[in-house]
Amino acid sequence: MGELLLDERADREDMITFMATSGTKLQPEDIDRVVSNMKAWGPDFCIVVSPNGVLPGPTQAREDLAAAGIPCIVITDDVTTKKEQFEALKASNFGYIIMKADAMIGARREFLDPIEMADYNGNLVKVLAITGAFRKMQMELDKVIDQVKAGKKGADLALPKVVMTSDKAVDGEFSNPYALAKARAAYEIAQAVAGVNVKGCFMTKEWEKYIPIVASAHEMMRQAMILCEEARDLEKGMDGVIRKPHKKTGEIVSKTALISKPE
Repeated sequence: MGELLLDERADREDMITFMATSGTKLQPEDIDRVVSNMKAWGPDFCIVVSPNGVLPGPTQAREDLAAAGIPCIVITDDVTTKKEQFEALKASNFGYIIMKADAMIGARREFLDPIEMADYNGNLVKVLAITGAFRKMQMELDKVIDQVKAGKKGADLALPKVVMTSDKAVDGEFSNPYALAKARAAYEIAQAVAGVNVKGCFMTKEWEKYIPIVASAHEMMRQAMILCEEARDLEKGMDGVIRKPHKKTGEIVSKTALISKPE
């Protein structure tokens, strides 16, 4: 979603994006392919998006890109519990945006098929979007783009160092306090999903026990999504949904009333 959040109507004239994917497995040869493609393209900066961003694969990718002089921002799920690795990331020159609600999926074969995977991720995307987490991520990336447009390069770029908590996600997103409370609850539930799925995927061996555990985690994410829909409906009822589109120049404009022009 990162690429789409920066150019939601595909009409920005102030930037070009290029995406290279490693596929699903994050094997060393996949990482090498991504790094080679990125080096060949020569971007002003790179965004390395992956699950568990302190794993060897994603770590290798950003380190190889940095060695080539390309600034990197890491976007990943919650790695703050991996204290030693996270401290190393904080102390580095890499930027990072830790999406705490981007919870691990219930990856048990007896439960997770392609449709369950897509359904879960659809619910997760709605949580990250409506709570405000995606907007905060997009704004941080736009700040870096603005620096590039202003002539800054390489080590001169100030990269984000953000842990996306529930409070940060919902800040400034809602005019109705009940909507804010629902969105905040949704983000907290989504964060908790990871712990349930870790229990079901790694800590429970009997299939009769781990299937209902991972199923319950997916139900939690669904309820988080429903809370988000309720929150947005409350904002719609007040004609208070915040919209902040990009202009072709990359400038961000804003509006709340539906029948109005953004300024």
